[in-house]
Amino acid sequence: MNRFINCMRAVTLAVGSLTAGAGTANIAHAETGWPEKAELTIGFIKLTDMAPLAIAYEKFYFEDEGLYVTLEPQANWRVLLDGLIDGRLDAAHMLAGQPLAATIGYGTQANIITPLSLDLNGNAITVSNDIWSKMLPHLETENGEVKRPVSASALRPVVDQYRQQGMPFNMGMVFPVSTHNYELRYWLAAAGIHPGFYAPHKGDTAGTLSAEVLLSVTPPPQMPATLDAGTILGYSVGEPWNQQAIYRGIGVPVITDYEIWKNNPEKVLGMTEEFARENPNTAVRLVKALLRAGKWLDAENNANREEAARILSRSEYVGADYEVIANSMTGTFEYQKDEVRSVPDFNVFFRHHATYPYYSDAIWYLTQMRRWGQISEPKSDEWYFETAAKVYRPDIYQQAAEDLINEGVLGLEDFPDFATESGFRPTQDEFIDGIPYDGKQPNAYLQSLSIGLKDEIL
Repeated sequence: MNRFINCMRAVTLAVGSLTAGAGTANIAHAETGWPEKAELTIGFIKLTDMAPLAIAYEKFYFEDEGLYVTLEPQANWRVLLDGLIDGRLDAAHMLAGQPLAATIGYGTQANIITPLSLDLNGNAITVSNDIWSKMLPHLETENGEVKRPVSASALRPVVDQYRQQGMPFNMGMVFPVSTHNYELRYWLAAAGIHPGFYAPHKGDTAGTLSAEVLLSVTPPPQMPATLDAGTILGYSVGEPWNQQAIYRGIGVPVITDYEIWKNNPEKVLGMTEEFARENPNTAVRLVKALLRAGKWLDAENNANREEAARILSRSEYVGADYEVIANSMTGTFEYQKDEVRSVPDFNVFFRHHATYPYYSDAIWYLTQMRRWGQISEPKSDEWYFETAAKVYRPDIYQQAAEDLINEGVLGLEDFPDFATESGFRPTQDEFIDGIPYDGKQPNAYLQSLSIGLKDEIL
């Protein structure tokens, strides 16, 4: 533990010390100046978890900070990442794994940071109607209803049948370093189904080595059509594309990511390290606007979600039917026709300190990259700590939060106690397999997982 403490002290000094005494009512710090760059283009993918960007725009929170923002939808996550790197985009709604992967050079090398987590949860795993019908005999029931959460053990006999017949079992996810990929792999592996390894040092980036289920990339809005065409048999994606499968009568959402890992981190605000360094006031003011948007989205037990769903349904944002978006955004989730359950935390944008960029969240993503071979060699615990602190920037977040507190817009109770916050959540144990995760012990965590790389190199 002393080694961990010393390492994190060094990392904190490297990225800039956090302000002391922030837990007091009168926070003393230099007021953030006017933005160095006022006109910004921010990229996003058409998913409901881009909501903080839409709300910050519609409620004029960006303009309150002297920012004049253009929100620009992107075709897929690769195009979005390239736009951020080449400067076409100033910031972006990003997969939490993207800034980390870019920083360590997996795929494209670029120094990308995140000062803000945009949300928790928000994804699900959907299978085709045919696969669901094959799973039904293997599902646990209670009082005539499917017992939830659904384990992938019910999928095991179906996968085995396909393999015995010499047919691949194909499933879709949105990007190799997406939460969706890691959640789908976690769900499968928890039931003993191997989702395959990557071996980039051998030029293998397909992620199918030793795989019993083959996972491939499909852009989120194309998921339902690809499922309907039979190209994939199921997928892991954010909303509204799971609910869309029910709406179109082509598939059944099996499990939400809230049930795989309760209150898991999802999307982040990404920008290049160079942009944040050259435009520090702009970066802080952008975070301020999005913090206000997150607060509005979660206010009064989701009271604003109906309005939010109507905004998101517009073509310039998500462009799906209001009813489809509202299915999950308003605190419920429809698993199948006539099975609508209350899931008030399916989308979380502010409560539970959802917006804070926790180092432990970053480290979980890095452990999954190592688990499945995207990181080819074993790494020391210190490497995980240092990498997390290069990318996750609570110093920018804290400046924005303190500004909002001093302005009376938000309160102390809305944020962690910055005087004592370490950047590490307490040990989390609400995973579908019950295996606890402690971000302070990444290698010990990897050793606890039955399927996945540990000390070996493929």
